[in-house]
Amino acid sequence: MTETRNESVTWLTQEAYDRLKAEFDYLSGQGRIDIAKKIEAAREEGDLRENGGYHAAKEEQGKQEGRILQLQHILENARVGEPPRTDGVVGPGMTVTVRFVRDDEEVTFLLASREESGAPIDVYSPKSPLGSAITGKKIGERATFTLPNGRSTSVEILDATPYAGPCAARMKPSVQPPRTSG
Repeated sequence: MTETRNESVTWLTQEAYDRLKAEFDYLSGQGRIDIAKKIEAAREEGDLRENGGYHAAKEEQGKQEGRILQLQHILENARVGEPPRTDGVVGPGMTVTVRFVRDDEEVTFLLASREESGAPIDVYSPKSPLGSAITGKKIGERATFTLPNGRSTSVEILDATPYAGPCAARMKPSVQPPRTSG
């Protein structure tokens, strides 16, 4: 079977998938029962037009239903495991180091779904302006993207390696080896 990069697929670790599935199961089961009880208790307090508890419970219910839909979409489109990737080519599931061309600042992050935010390093979405610009680029290539303020900035890809998990990220040295100019 040939793997292609599908924009609607969210790659998740088994741990992240299990965490999201447990949240979905709770919110769509016991969570709905709990919020229904809150609404019913507030309803019994009388006039709904001036009942702050009722309106707060209904607002909480709306937020909860929104989260349920979000989780359902993520889980329906999730692939558990490792996305297809090649060392040196930026893609989801890669630990990426870039250098901002303008100020020489180097940043290392995991390019992954924000649902992987439990990772011990910063997580940037592949759908973010930076993530979109660098996906598919190779080490040594540059990418330009637009910042929220409307200005453009460029980065150079310094490293792109498969994310090895939380233990490896904690053991990774924080000091980058000296770079030769060239």
